[in-house]
Amino acid sequence: MGKKGFIFDLDGVIVDTAGFHYLAWRNLAHELGFEFTEKQNERFKGVSRVRSLEILLEIGGVQATQEQKDGWLISKNEEYLSYISKMTADDILPGVLKVLNYLRDKNIPMALGSASKNAQPILKRVGLFERFDCIVDGNHVTKAKPDPEVFTIGADELGVAYEDAIVFEDSIAGIQAANRVNMVSVGIGDAQVLNEADHNFNDFTEIDTSFLDQLINA
Repeated sequence: MGKKGFIFDLDGVIVDTAGFHYLAWRNLAHELGFEFTEKQNERFKGVSRVRSLEILLEIGGVQATQEQKDGWLISKNEEYLSYISKMTADDILPGVLKVLNYLRDKNIPMALGSASKNAQPILKRVGLFERFDCIVDGNHVTKAKPDPEVFTIGADELGVAYEDAIVFEDSIAGIQAANRVNMVSVGIGDAQVLNEADHNFNDFTEIDTSFLDQLINA
């Protein structure tokens, strides 16, 4: 039994900033003359900002130059940052603190593994920046999930073998990324969508300490 390490995605796992992303993308769609629905926004989960813009333009049938795309990416991110600048500890999802506190008390190493380039300012706003032994975000990786790069870097920095890493994810791409390198995958959200996960919970309020002990001692 090797030393265990826990890796958490950010959006939809620790905090829910997906709504902020949706508002910013929807407003951009309106500027470009078409509607963008919450159902269509599901396609953006676990996807990079650049790819999200490509999908949005495909939905709207919009052709654009690279210069236009670059400008839209900047304006979208500025709007998103205006939303997250108002975040507080109240934005931490229910049950998350209980899990983080339990793992900290057990001296279990923890990493954040997120595609978001805004992970660090978000964690600082909600008071969780110091909770993680390492933070791997969109500024550190070149490959998007389902490539496991964000998680393998996290495991390497925690000093744990990949099969001893436990990943908490809300996207199927993130679950697939963890599974590719034999990490234990815990899906947070719809079990039908995240059906490739080793374990599934609707949210962290369903996770009890006996389950965490099971993961730690496996």
